[in-house]
Amino acid sequence: MLNVLIIDDDEKLAQLVKEYCARYNIEVTEASLPSTGLAALKDKEFDAVILDVMLPEMDGFEVCKAIRSFSEIPIIMLTARGDVMDRIVGLELGADDYLPKPFEPRELVARINSIAKRKSTDTDDLRFEGLHINQQIRQVLVHDKAVDLTTMEYQLLLLLASSPGKDFTRDDILNQLKGTETELFSRSVDILISRLRNKLKPTTPIKTVYGSGYAFVAPAEKN
Repeated sequence: MLNVLIIDDDEKLAQLVKEYCARYNIEVTEASLPSTGLAALKDKEFDAVILDVMLPEMDGFEVCKAIRSFSEIPIIMLTARGDVMDRIVGLELGADDYLPKPFEPRELVARINSIAKRKSTDTDDLRFEGLHINQQIRQVLVHDKAVDLTTMEYQLLLLLASSPGKDFTRDDILNQLKGTETELFSRSVDILISRLRNKLKPTTPIKTVYGSGYAFVAPAEKN
């Protein structure tokens, strides 16, 4: 069973999510206040956080930043439909995914299960010069030093590194990461790439393919 925390002051929505997720063997813990949610995260282990943007005490962006100060747990942010800037800011602060309100509970369950599936299928090591991806424990090493990546940053790196030299368009990347058709906006990919490049320094494994997208170009590790 997956354990998920929802931080949302809309108690009716939280209860709806809880009841719907229970049908799919997902246990949901509700927190209507950010302070309650942050305390729960430090007290119990969860598989993901569903985080609303509009909250009392502090907004969802501040909560996201606070969570990232002590945890790399996957975060799915709930944003206003059509508000692209909310999604961009959320991604910049370390959120892994977003879902615009109003949403279908079925889609939320699909996003949660997608995160769980990606975790369970990580098995093999990928080794390149200066860069090691251990899929078994979801660890990324740059010159033997661990690098903390969000779930989406890790999946982006894994997607590119699994097909060295292949050109991926922004739409290709978004569709692969989401695991479902959704509204696309190219800047979110550029933000993720920029964050990932900064974390992988001094290695430079990701090349911009002008007019197309991105490709993984790190040479394989020599035996």
